[in-house]
Amino acid sequence: MNRRYGLSWKGPVAAAAAEKAGVTAFCSGEFVDHDAYSVLTEMALGTSNALVGPAIAYAFARTPYAHAAGIRSAWNLAPGRVFLGLGSGAFRINRDWFGVPADRPVARMADLVGAVRAWLHAENGRPVTYEGEFYRVDASVGAPVLGRIDAPVLVAGFNKLMAATATRVGDGLIGHGLFTASWWEDVVRPAMTKDADHPLEHGWVITAINDEDPERAVLDARRMIAFYLTVKTYDPYVEHHGWTPQVTAIREAFRRGDNEGMAAAVTDDMLEAIAICGTTAEGRAAMVRRGDTLPRDVAYLAPPSYLVSRSRGERYALAALGLIA
Repeated sequence: MNRRYGLSWKGPVAAAAAEKAGVTAFCSGEFVDHDAYSVLTEMALGTSNALVGPAIAYAFARTPYAHAAGIRSAWNLAPGRVFLGLGSGAFRINRDWFGVPADRPVARMADLVGAVRAWLHAENGRPVTYEGEFYRVDASVGAPVLGRIDAPVLVAGFNKLMAATATRVGDGLIGHGLFTASWWEDVVRPAMTKDADHPLEHGWVITAINDEDPERAVLDARRMIAFYLTVKTYDPYVEHHGWTPQVTAIREAFRRGDNEGMAAAVTDDMLEAIAICGTTAEGRAAMVRRGDTLPRDVAYLAPPSYLVSRSRGERYALAALGLIA
């Protein structure tokens, strides 16, 4: 297996050190303080040879045109090195933050990917057309600025239906930082391989390494896991692992605003199954133990972000380089 290791984006200074250490891919998420495509431009300009892309961009917050234009802009800066990762986002975020419909997210995602690809595969001098249930494109672009771009399109799929969609309409899947060996092997991969022989696997891996203060690294990993599990979307995952009592405690602490209680409710077996954390030696042992249950194509060693400052996140990213040296 020729697995690449990547990092979540922490800026060009960290990226230079990471590429020198052997990191061959970078990704970014997005939130209210950082836009996926502006960060993608920074990644394209701030790297030399690495694969770069959003993992993920909020799918329904933009039109297919906007997603494709963002990828084309980055492709001009880093030709052949750009991928697009799309995630549906939580229903409430789509409704209350973006003001866009997000019902039937699996079908809507499949239709969006088709429309985005119509723009990415558009040739000069030919109309751009697509007819779907949710999206319709019928465009004549007069300027000769198009030309086919074969940027891989990946979909963030947590449960079976979206995982299957990721390989039916896209090139592969982006795994969540919560994914465990059991979730990859028993749930996600069987759903993916129904429609593709060798789908791409990218995925986040919660990674917090600090040789000077490993207890703080472990605490930050626990906090990140707890914060993710406040979302009920992941209930099938929780039930699959038998973690309902722990997650009930996490959510009760979250409602109280008790961050320490949230972290304390993450048990050692949860931490071992999900995260790579502690000292460099402990992190290396965890990576060996996880083996093929890490994403097979690109594993992004991703520092925790919940209650973690940008400077600490950058230190975690640089410390993670010791795991792949």
